[in-house]
Amino acid sequence: MDLQFTPQEEAFRAEVQSFLKEKLPRHISAKVKAGQRLSKADQDEWHAILNERGWYANHWPQEHGGPGWGAVEKFIFDTECALAGGPRIVPFGVNMLGPVLIKYGNEQQKKYWLPRILSGQDWWCQGYSEPGAGSDLASVKTTAVRDGDFYIVNGQKTWTTQGQHANMIFCLVRTNREAKAQAGISFLLVDMNSPGVELRPIRTLDGDKEVNEVFFTDVKVPVENLVGEENKGWTYAKYLLTYERTGIAGVGFCMAALEKLKVVAAKVHRNGKPLNQDPLFAARMARVEIDLENMKTTNLRVIAAVAGGGVPGAESSMLKIRGTEIRQEILSLIRRAMGIYATPFIEEAQYGDYAEAPIGDLPEAATAASSYFNYRKLSIFGGSNEIQKNIISKMILGL
Repeated sequence: MDLQFTPQEEAFRAEVQSFLKEKLPRHISAKVKAGQRLSKADQDEWHAILNERGWYANHWPQEHGGPGWGAVEKFIFDTECALAGGPRIVPFGVNMLGPVLIKYGNEQQKKYWLPRILSGQDWWCQGYSEPGAGSDLASVKTTAVRDGDFYIVNGQKTWTTQGQHANMIFCLVRTNREAKAQAGISFLLVDMNSPGVELRPIRTLDGDKEVNEVFFTDVKVPVENLVGEENKGWTYAKYLLTYERTGIAGVGFCMAALEKLKVVAAKVHRNGKPLNQDPLFAARMARVEIDLENMKTTNLRVIAAVAGGGVPGAESSMLKIRGTEIRQEILSLIRRAMGIYATPFIEEAQYGDYAEAPIGDLPEAATAASSYFNYRKLSIFGGSNEIQKNIISKMILGL
């Protein structure tokens, strides 16, 4: 298996780097590199720039508005974006729902919904988790009962990321309460502005309100918003989660975070020497860098397999586990390097319009703690790492 990039792929990397240098707005990349929060306007701006180039839906086929890239080009693009300070593309519409519609949606759904995802006319969120059904997703209790040309939806979803910006939500709903858990689930598209939909923000540990609860009370959803067949939604959900978990590995974001850690460790002094010369701290840095190099190799193996016609299975779970653990360790080390200067929490400093001088000599300290706390979620969402280990043990070890 050749894990080296071809001359054509290296030329593509140079094209991506040139595009980012010219088109990535500096005010956005500055926020990303500083660990600050992006507004909806920031994200919309970046999505529009990518869409104008035809790179927004970068793993969609050309006939649906994508560039027709393979796994290698997508990996190169995602990595270079992360290293340049490009925001993570908000995944719910373009990276999650889009592939499901392309594979399982009918022609009318593709014709209507896909262009609206590309244009940004619809902002999607994900209605999977519930208070009693997180990683155990087959236990969803939100119901959808057929009533003529509509489904009547009742129930609750939680941890709905960026639901405060969304006008649409794709949901797993139970359409057959008598069937085996996985067999009675359907995949439904719901207008967030429908009567009976209520959204309540959840304030997270870092002070943000990026996740929400969504309540459905007798919400009428047109039957044509059912994706695929009734009671077959579990198949579509698994297909979507394969895309989600591979992306959560975030190789490029780990690489960018490691570079930031190295800069910080060279600036901070302890006992008269840079922190990167402290034996214990340097050992932890070396360990996480080795782990990252190993993960990069594994990721390239998966990409090579996909490029050869394979489909990622348990490998997605492996990458999800290692990628999230590595990123959490890097953020932990950055926060640790800041020492007492990571302790103060100034909410205004989490945004790009804070003009006051930083506390101490390290501007990176302003967001070190909030980033650390926020990204504890990485090992939980998309299916907790414990659940991923169960998947690996079942699919690979046959346990």
